[in-house]
Amino acid sequence: MPPFSYELHEIAHLAVAPVRIATHVAHSWWKSPVNPLSYTPFARNLVASAEVFERLTRRYHKPGFGLSSTIVAGKTVPIVERIVWERPFCQLRHFQRQFDGPIGEAQQKLLIVAPMSGHHATLLRGTVEAFLPYYDVYITDWIDARTIPVAQDGFDLDDYIDYLIAICAYLSKAHDGVSLHTLGVCQPSVPLIAAIALMEAAESPHAPASMTLMGGPIDTRRSPTKVNLLAQERGSAWFRRHCICRVPYGYRGVGREVYPGFLQLAGFMAMNVDRHVNAHVDLFNHLVEGDGDSAEKHRDFYDEYLSVMDLTAEFYLQTVDTVFVRHALPDGHMRHRGERVDLAAIHRVGLLTVEGENDDISGIGQTAAAHELCRNIPQSMKADHLQNKVGHYGVFNGSRFRNEIAPRIREFHQSIAPPARAFGPTLTLVQSN
Repeated sequence: MPPFSYELHEIAHLAVAPVRIATHVAHSWWKSPVNPLSYTPFARNLVASAEVFERLTRRYHKPGFGLSSTIVAGKTVPIVERIVWERPFCQLRHFQRQFDGPIGEAQQKLLIVAPMSGHHATLLRGTVEAFLPYYDVYITDWIDARTIPVAQDGFDLDDYIDYLIAICAYLSKAHDGVSLHTLGVCQPSVPLIAAIALMEAAESPHAPASMTLMGGPIDTRRSPTKVNLLAQERGSAWFRRHCICRVPYGYRGVGREVYPGFLQLAGFMAMNVDRHVNAHVDLFNHLVEGDGDSAEKHRDFYDEYLSVMDLTAEFYLQTVDTVFVRHALPDGHMRHRGERVDLAAIHRVGLLTVEGENDDISGIGQTAAAHELCRNIPQSMKADHLQNKVGHYGVFNGSRFRNEIAPRIREFHQSIAPPARAFGPTLTLVQSN
């Protein structure tokens, strides 16, 4: 890839700006109720075309979680979203439930480790929402690398693992005596299990009660997908030459070497071109037919899916080399700051693996490989769940996740952890700052 690809991407976006403006004007006029022609089939087709064009050329910004309430024990409970721990490349968000009145819900903690793989943590909004009625939920919200000045130190896989160890220590110290469960979705499965192995090797009192690994690349040699085969075929040097760019002027991180989010998004969409083309054709038809509900579902999904972030070059390249090229973790060669990551050291932390039958990112068996590697975890503290009829996204979102996978995770937590400390007879409403 040319060294100025990021600049070319920005230039291309600016080049269509005049067309976007003209399209916006046309959309507004032909949809306006004061225009008598707005009710004609011609106008509906024109308005639909304008919206599809606008959405295909828009710059999508990071959305919010937008979770204002949940239902606990049949009662609606407000939620206040707070940042409770912060480092340059990560914010730990707490979805604090504001209880008012008597409730007996146990307050087990759940740390959701969001993937740092191009999309924002908000892609896991549905994951967070499904667990809010049952847990005190936290999530790692990774920061877009292009927004971080070069003067700030870099961030690699070792730093990622350090962050997870520090977060577990923070949650353990802040909530003494309450069980902490961890859940890694896709990419973080490797750094999460590595962090726990290091904590166990050090006999850390802050190790969590369990880890749930969902669709993660523990051993990508099992049922390899197109993504895995590409990495194996190209090798680490190829990714360095073709996937790394410098952040251009206009961003705080100008000059920082990154793996751009738009490249990752292009790769994801290229794997299912027909599906995305058909989705936008369907959007056009829904708009022409006046099917507002279906059109809104499309908007909600793609507003999230098309919002991407950049990753630091060092994190991306170290992950590719360690996980996908050398298979360092399953081969026992992975190191963290010179110390070998030994999964056999894990003996107190429960392990649940979740895989999707139709996952085209992490094939069947790649995540379950963790069970063989964590040979000193008692069998009573291990479980595997293969969810039928779901792909990679369905492992952590959608109706099957809510109705089948999430309940299985809760059952597993209940089977391995002692009962968490319950609330007393009365709780006073927790006021936000």
